[in-house]
Amino acid sequence: MIVELINSGTELLLGEVVNTHAAWIAKRIFPLGLRVSRQTTVPDGPAIRDAVCEAFNRADVVFLTGGLGPTTDDITREAVSEILGLKLVASEEIRSSIEARLAARGYQLIERMLRQTMVPEGAIVLRNNNGTAPGLYIPSISTPSSASPHFFLLPGPPRELKPMFEESVMPILLSLSGGLPNKECRIYRVIGLGESAVEERIGLELSKDKNLEVGYCARPSEVDFRLIGSKILLDLTEPRVLQALGKNLVSSKGEGIEEWIIHCLSRRGLSISTAESCTGGLLASRLTDVAGSSKAFNQGFVTYSNQSKHELLSVSEALLAEHGAVSEVVARSMAEGASHRTNSDYALALTGIAGPDGGTTEKPVGTVFIAMSERSKPTVCKKFLFPVDRSTFKQLATQSALDMLRRSLLG
Repeated sequence: MIVELINSGTELLLGEVVNTHAAWIAKRIFPLGLRVSRQTTVPDGPAIRDAVCEAFNRADVVFLTGGLGPTTDDITREAVSEILGLKLVASEEIRSSIEARLAARGYQLIERMLRQTMVPEGAIVLRNNNGTAPGLYIPSISTPSSASPHFFLLPGPPRELKPMFEESVMPILLSLSGGLPNKECRIYRVIGLGESAVEERIGLELSKDKNLEVGYCARPSEVDFRLIGSKILLDLTEPRVLQALGKNLVSSKGEGIEEWIIHCLSRRGLSISTAESCTGGLLASRLTDVAGSSKAFNQGFVTYSNQSKHELLSVSEALLAEHGAVSEVVARSMAEGASHRTNSDYALALTGIAGPDGGTTEKPVGTVFIAMSERSKPTVCKKFLFPVDRSTFKQLATQSALDMLRRSLLG
């Protein structure tokens, strides 16, 4: 079945709102054997009609988000009804639902809101428990020469769309996709290798199998290696993938490196603290973004100034004066200070030059020292050079720090 997604909303094209629907819907329908073959974003108004017409002869299922509200630029239901030749009929049930929702909040019904009560003949109303605009499902209409797609008209706000999709759309899709082959998607998260290196190690070999779909998604210092196929084939293939990627493999479940670390520390009853200068707290933020991180994360120090390094981490003023803040000895002292202050099993420290200014011949922009203190073991420190923009520098530096800890946990 060919599935297309049309997202409407001028705010999406102005950059005011990030379109999260495409990724969310694609992930939800994949376990049913369905995949989005094309995604189109259009502004409010007549462009919605044009997008529906273009998808009409290509798709078996069309999801439309947005354009179901009460204002003049909300024309999704009218456009689809016109194209299908369906009459719009007012629903007393929807009107009662809208009136009850408004009354509960102390609002009056405005005449324009009654547009949301109009339903194309033959459509199934999808209840909206989080807003006034109901969703609509219009089953495929067959003619002697062709058949229209199945149309799902859904509200734009995520807090309305997602519950409706789970409660009303998924059961319908399940019945529509019952005869389709069920495939799995497995994502192997790799660190320390570029996508070309990942392909050379394992991807070229697997791409020869016509029953497997191989793909890559690269990010700074990280690659997602993707395999799509039947569960039986993926189970047979996975041992070769794990062996080929070795310690560069963070997770075979699409798990991020920070998730892997927090879960590993939590299982072992171990703790971690951080001391950051050039990364400004990003390392602590990444670790604490993981649900349940409080089981392993003790404390984070952001010591941007020399004074804060001395006062919070007990870094010697003499060391700072002699070697400078960006140095191996200071990074080691920061890690040891954080470990001592928090009594943590592990402590990671970073100090560097994010740029674009501040570099020297000896320590150019992009230099960073990363130290790791581990209970009952000598502190280790490594020097890296990431001559990139500040944001990417911080990402690469924290990624390298996390990988130091990951490899230590792996032994």
